[in-house]
Amino acid sequence: MPSHTSVPVVTYETAAHVVAVAIAAAERAGVRGVVTVVDPAMAMVAFGRADGATPHSVETSRRKAMTAASTRKPSAAMVPELAVALEHGTGGILTSIAGGVPLVFDGVHVGGLGVAGGRPDQDAEIAAAVLAEVGAEGVA
Repeated sequence: MPSHTSVPVVTYETAAHVVAVAIAAAERAGVRGVVTVVDPAMAMVAFGRADGATPHSVETSRRKAMTAASTRKPSAAMVPELAVALEHGTGGILTSIAGGVPLVFDGVHVGGLGVAGGRPDQDAEIAAAVLAEVGAEGVA
């Protein structure tokens, strides 16, 4: 029996780059973005907040990133029948609000990205554009 496992995690350099790209993409979309990148264990690796962003978007972006990292799916992909139960059952850690996407490079899941600050559909569009811009795998 093995004594341990290895889990690939996003590097700080990559996470910080993803945050910078996302803040810029949000600005181009007219959104004061808040962006969080977490590793697969849902630990924050990098964070950024545009000047003037709403305070609650800080927590929303974190939860979107954590959901995408944990489930390896977009935050909005949560089954509607389970959304409320999972949000309550995890103490609010998981969310079904659009804007969270898994971070996958070369087929390797390394974390999650959460974008907040706009409408959920805007946040999801920004997140998808960021994946393309940084060379991560897109969400199907």
